[in-house]
Amino acid sequence: MPKPKRLLTLLALLICGGAYGAEPVRIGMIEGLSGPFANAGQAVVRNLQFAIERVNARGGVHLRDGAHPLELVTFDNKQGVEESLVGLRQYADQHVRFVVQGNSSAVAAALIDGIEKHNLRDPQHRMVFLNYSAVDPALTNEKCSFWHFRFDANADMRMNALTEVIKGDTSAKRVYIIGQDYSFGRQLAKSARTQLAAKRPDISIVGDELHPIGKIKDFTPYIVKIKASGADTVITGNWGNDLTLMVKAAKEAGLQLKFYTFYGNGLGAPAAIGDAGVGRVRAVAEWHPNTGEGTRNSASDAYYQTFRKRYPQPEDDYVHLRMHVMIEMLASAMEKAGSSEAGAVAKALEGARFRNAFHEAVMRAEDHQLLQPLYVSVMRKVSDGSVRFDNEGSGYGFKTERYLPLEASALPTTCRMKRPE
Repeated sequence: MPKPKRLLTLLALLICGGAYGAEPVRIGMIEGLSGPFANAGQAVVRNLQFAIERVNARGGVHLRDGAHPLELVTFDNKQGVEESLVGLRQYADQHVRFVVQGNSSAVAAALIDGIEKHNLRDPQHRMVFLNYSAVDPALTNEKCSFWHFRFDANADMRMNALTEVIKGDTSAKRVYIIGQDYSFGRQLAKSARTQLAAKRPDISIVGDELHPIGKIKDFTPYIVKIKASGADTVITGNWGNDLTLMVKAAKEAGLQLKFYTFYGNGLGAPAAIGDAGVGRVRAVAEWHPNTGEGTRNSASDAYYQTFRKRYPQPEDDYVHLRMHVMIEMLASAMEKAGSSEAGAVAKALEGARFRNAFHEAVMRAEDHQLLQPLYVSVMRKVSDGSVRFDNEGSGYGFKTERYLPLEASALPTTCRMKRPE
């Protein structure tokens, strides 16, 4: 049985040897670190490590009993639900109070249920689940839980941002929807249809297809179907290798389409599609490296450059601001509560706010959905001077096309939160 891997950084170790007199606060990550989506899992590790190092560099979290460093431990769930529950049980046995995960909404749903049951069984060692990218809207609607907090925009919120751009894209007339066959992919397709019907009823949906997640090695048959449909636009929530391989197949087939994506700005996708994506591939995110719009002294640019200095290899260049926001908000909630006890921290997270020089966010108490701005950006070439930073050394970066402030990105919730007594 695999055991969690400890990833306490050298910096934290050095600090622990000096200023800290208390045990680390452990954050237990459950994620796919091997197999077809290992690159996505490793990208999360880098982002969480970076955020944790920043907290520890300023003295860690200051609780009633002194200063505590943060420590990341990881468990490779091989992208499976049952393996994830094994990891959760191990963390529960070790009294790890904070569990983080995101690269599967099916896994997230299982963890929510597992933590609910654990907290009822063992109220002296309760756990909180911090979700950085599992975006099935149900997780903060009908399946909402007091013990679950989502730090990414849900699929409906992301789709709302994309369809705001499509609404004004007069060249979009025939849309093909393609995604991964699990809860997120199914919800994305439903959301795309609903929002397009409301905003662009003239658009024809010429394809709506789901494929096995993480199992397709050659997307050529799917690209052939997209081409035969006469589509001019593709909407996809694919991520990791499922996105990279799909856009690569589209490029090789000479398919000149617009791609509206959730995750087309990293993990190999820009390099895979190359010049064919310039002006055609769009992505939605809470931030991207060129949000500073080329202002060389901007706080956004400085933040990105600090990450790149920490991880200088081009293949490591994938920054998730929401994960950094998550760690910062967790640290602040612990300090507000004066404790790392899960119930106290959960209460402190409700309604909590984050603000720095270039980003703001609020954790909606009603459903534990983080509200933050969203950017829709379009792929450009660095060499033509339209963007300053590229992605993963590809020579291609993304330029803001539409900005939705926090208030505009929020959508209603159906959550009926049950809070512990």
